[in-house]
Amino acid sequence: MPADKRPIIVIKKVSRHDGHHGGSWKVAYADFVTAMMALFIVLWLLNSSVKVRKAVAGYFNDPLSALKESGSQKSGDLDNTPIDQLNAQKLKEQIQKAIQSRPDLEKLAKQIEITITPEGLRIELIEDKKGTFFESGSAQLSQTGQELLGMLAGQLKPLPNKLFLEGHTDAKPYSADNAYTNWELSADRANSARRLLQADGVGKNQISQVRGYADQLLRVKNDPMDPSNRRVSLIVQWANAPLPSKLYAEAVSGAKASGAKPAVAPAKK
Repeated sequence: MPADKRPIIVIKKVSRHDGHHGGSWKVAYADFVTAMMALFIVLWLLNSSVKVRKAVAGYFNDPLSALKESGSQKSGDLDNTPIDQLNAQKLKEQIQKAIQSRPDLEKLAKQIEITITPEGLRIELIEDKKGTFFESGSAQLSQTGQELLGMLAGQLKPLPNKLFLEGHTDAKPYSADNAYTNWELSADRANSARRLLQADGVGKNQISQVRGYADQLLRVKNDPMDPSNRRVSLIVQWANAPLPSKLYAEAVSGAKASGAKPAVAPAKK
């Protein structure tokens, strides 16, 4: 074929203009936004109350437990479920797990005794020689006592069960002054625990009794001076148990029917 009749082939090259920086700017921007968010969270926490800071710390230590306590996630296990002899073990394990999830409370596990009794689920805060939950010789709760009772309030306030509080001392006389004795101290400590529980959400009518026993119900009977005799007990009464007021009313009606005096007396408020 003659050279002048050959087809002319034109090759066109299309140049593509990619972004000069690709997508790396997105990563840098995301890091900047994350850093700013962290800064604002820190500034917010610095100006928040102690209760809010503890709640945030509890969430990061154990997110699931924190969500259950705050109501953001309903576990459906024991919320509003009456506690009786059949499901008491579940509540016991729930409280023990909540204690173990808190590093500041886990070390006190040996001083927190939870037992299932005929009266109800008994939770005892047992003192040591130095005094763990109360200031020595005082009804003033220590920081540790406040932390523990606050945690217990979160576990118990959804329940419909009635609660009892008991204060106990060892046999060592409080002082030579008979105006204030172990009787007053044990009752005052139980009342201090009641006030804190109710401040943390336990219902006004949920606590039905506050008892002070002094040294009359020793935990270590063969050693009346043992520091573990000093304790505060919180009892979750069984849902199917009669209330003390009902027992008294029945005793009074029975006594009137028989013409005898009632064998029990109402608890003083």
